[in-house]
Amino acid sequence: MNESDTPGPTVPQRCGLVAIVGRPNVGKSTLLNALVGQKVSITSDKAQTTRHRITGIRTVDEAQFVFVDTPGFQTQHAAALNRTLNRTVHSVLADVDVVLFVVEAGRFNLADAKVLSLMPEGRPVLLIANKLDAVHRRAELAPWLKGMQERHPFAEFVPLSARKAADVQRLLGIVKPYLPLQTWLHDEDALTDRSERFLASEIVREKLFRLMGDELPYTSTVVIDKFEEDGALRRISASIVVERDAHKGMVIGAGGERLKRIGSEARQELEKLMDGKVFLELFVKVRSGWAADEEHLRSYGYE
Repeated sequence: MNESDTPGPTVPQRCGLVAIVGRPNVGKSTLLNALVGQKVSITSDKAQTTRHRITGIRTVDEAQFVFVDTPGFQTQHAAALNRTLNRTVHSVLADVDVVLFVVEAGRFNLADAKVLSLMPEGRPVLLIANKLDAVHRRAELAPWLKGMQERHPFAEFVPLSARKAADVQRLLGIVKPYLPLQTWLHDEDALTDRSERFLASEIVREKLFRLMGDELPYTSTVVIDKFEEDGALRRISASIVVERDAHKGMVIGAGGERLKRIGSEARQELEKLMDGKVFLELFVKVRSGWAADEEHLRSYGYE
């Protein structure tokens, strides 16, 4: 064997769990999707769009990042749904290697402070100042940053815009040294540990929230009743669950037009995501008080 044929030393693999936490609407899901390089978490302007622990996976060279997007920590409402979402945040923080604490650049309020108080001892917490493009005077960030450093011993300060690819690449490079030296948890080409069935319910819920805006109360959800695969075709039947008859009428819309649009937009996105034809059937059901009922929450997939 020639010297040139001798394999070089292998670079040890790195792999770690990276939590993305923050109050509602700071851009956690947008950041997760950008870090993974594909949509795995839904986004909308409605607070608490993310309701589950969503895992997004990105493998770059020898490093595998296992990102965990969490619900925005809820401080205003005490319903069973919100208690369940907050439990999810706590459970994620208990077993991660690195925390990305996401805030809006230049802003910090009581809701941010409550999330910051949850940071685990002995784990690196990176301050992610998102929506940097909305800050008109960058000089104003210096005193804000000084105040943030007095609140918590952050391992890193990363100002960025989650919508800028260069910023996202820079963040990956900053996080990488914090990943433990250990073998990967997932295949190299894996993007999420969530099933297509779960992603289908999330995409329908995203379209529901985006098309309804503030018209529809936050206590609405989507349940997949049927998910069948026939080659490249998926047949999906889903129920949009609301709390009142009046909400049902709002979702259906005049002549069923709004429900048709929700279904059409969800189907188009699912076909792109699943790379195949999708037949999607939507129904609207009224379940009064579901968000306050622990048994209903479990039956709808809330942990």
